[in-house]
Amino acid sequence: MSVSLHYSLSISNWRAHQFSVSLAIPAHDSNTLSLSLPSWIPGSYMVRDFSKSVVSISACKQTDNDPLILEQQDKQTWLLHTEGAACVVDYVVYANDLSIRSAFINHEYAFINGTSAFLKVSTFETQAHNLTVSLPADDKQLSQWQSHTSMPAYNKAKDDQKEWHYLCDSYAEFIDHPLFIGIADTHTFSVDGVEFTLLFSGNNNIDYQRIARDLAPICQHHLSLFGKPYPIENYLFMTLLADNGFGGLEHKYSTALLYPRHDLPVVGEGPEKSDSYITFLSLCSHEFFHTWHVKRIKPDVMVAPNLAQETYTDQLWIYEGFTSFYDDVTLARSGVISAQKYLDIVAQNVSRLLQNAGRNKQSAAESSFNAWTKFYKQDASATNNIVSYYTKGGVVALGLDILLRQQSNDAVSLDNLMQLLWTEYGIEERGTPDNVIQTLCKLHFNIDVSDYLNAVVYGTDDVALDTLVPLIGAEFNTRARTSNEDKGGTSSNPVIKHQLGANVKAAPVGVTVVQVFEGLASMQAGILLNDNIIALDGNIINASKLQRLLDSAVAETVVLSVIRDGKLLSIDLPVVRARKDMAYFTITDEEKMKAWLSLRDSNTAQ
Repeated sequence: MSVSLHYSLSISNWRAHQFSVSLAIPAHDSNTLSLSLPSWIPGSYMVRDFSKSVVSISACKQTDNDPLILEQQDKQTWLLHTEGAACVVDYVVYANDLSIRSAFINHEYAFINGTSAFLKVSTFETQAHNLTVSLPADDKQLSQWQSHTSMPAYNKAKDDQKEWHYLCDSYAEFIDHPLFIGIADTHTFSVDGVEFTLLFSGNNNIDYQRIARDLAPICQHHLSLFGKPYPIENYLFMTLLADNGFGGLEHKYSTALLYPRHDLPVVGEGPEKSDSYITFLSLCSHEFFHTWHVKRIKPDVMVAPNLAQETYTDQLWIYEGFTSFYDDVTLARSGVISAQKYLDIVAQNVSRLLQNAGRNKQSAAESSFNAWTKFYKQDASATNNIVSYYTKGGVVALGLDILLRQQSNDAVSLDNLMQLLWTEYGIEERGTPDNVIQTLCKLHFNIDVSDYLNAVVYGTDDVALDTLVPLIGAEFNTRARTSNEDKGGTSSNPVIKHQLGANVKAAPVGVTVVQVFEGLASMQAGILLNDNIIALDGNIINASKLQRLLDSAVAETVVLSVIRDGKLLSIDLPVVRARKDMAYFTITDEEKMKAWLSLRDSNTAQ
């Protein structure tokens, strides 16, 4: 393969959060070339304008270093006047966004997505892209740093040379391999011939062997579901550890994760799985599932998206929603968590929907289409006006699985539908039309799911869990919340008696209102976002005392003392019985639940 473009990336100044790139462009037939950075990164549907982090940029001829004219055309595009000569473009990028969607550098490592680092060169998009990563030899802070990525390597250098070489077939492939350059712990394990690498930033006392043991059956589930030949031989779980933070972004051969460093199991810890560790396993499950479902099975408009501007689709409920179903159910299917623990996780998702008045205003399809603004740029009113295509889509997938089993006398499930999506669309990356679910179910299963999808995806109906989950041996219930921290699921704690109808956080005196729920007591009373509630009926409060006093109220209203914009107000709050908006499930038939969680249908994918 001939190399057309050569990018050289170096950590030029980690103290200033900067890396530099030198782009060598060979001689060509055009007088001018267009250079650009993407506006967004695939898998994260928000315009991020990566070009804003370009600190400086210049160009010259390769032969004599004579400067070339570089005209900026818009926020992310430059026109390079080359007269067809071989040339070099040098630029510096500021990297201080710890979100796994952009680029970040500190004293310990650099994490860089290609969309933040590598200019696209017009006419060269489908040519080979060569990358050299290097470290300055005179910076002792970087002496132990190593380069890690899923990008294909060649001419592997010796470790003491601090230089690594990679090669991709096209620009689209080039920007789909995030880079980690720094200090990290790594651990490898194999599942059915596929080698997995766990990478965690820094040096830690984390029990990597335990994580590998727990992830192995999860990975095996996904591999078995879609069947051989597998689209991967190697896969990299790349985790950036931080004091706080959460996120994941899928790539074809890797995933980038952000997770709190103290929420993972350490060496010598007991066998119990904390909720935070279960969440981490679910996050890994979610992103690895995207190896098939998003990175290869994808909406038709996402096969070759225009990364310079938004690309709209109403199918994200299929892609993130179905994946949100499989990420958790796989943990139960593989025995990593119990059936009841899985149902508690589903209950937490359903509870978020029940508290969300926006689910009655926006459909899952509309949520998908408007992801660019309404979902990715949420404000405090979001819960009252929008619905999550992740959360609603996951519950829709659960209902669809049960519906397919019911309509087929247990011969067809969502697993079979996923396998069809893979064989019909994913293997060749053809791209799915908007009506793909209805079409496949009717054509291959002779099951009409149009009424169901029209109601719960294109309409705003709730999934009828009360009638569906008994078919898998469970019962759906609701209750009032037990506290402001209650997330849903089974609980033995006493429920609250009266609702505040708002979420609050601790303040130096009293509490600050961070969310007001539509139609509940606080909104009826005129409580506003950022109000500082300091007293109830003259009693100074904190969060727990506020609820205790509200629960003990016998009058029809209580008086809240509120500071708003520097003024003290007295507001009458109606005393209203707490709404039952917390979901929980109980298992009524152990055998049905066990049968539902089995992998009885996955053998069709072998």
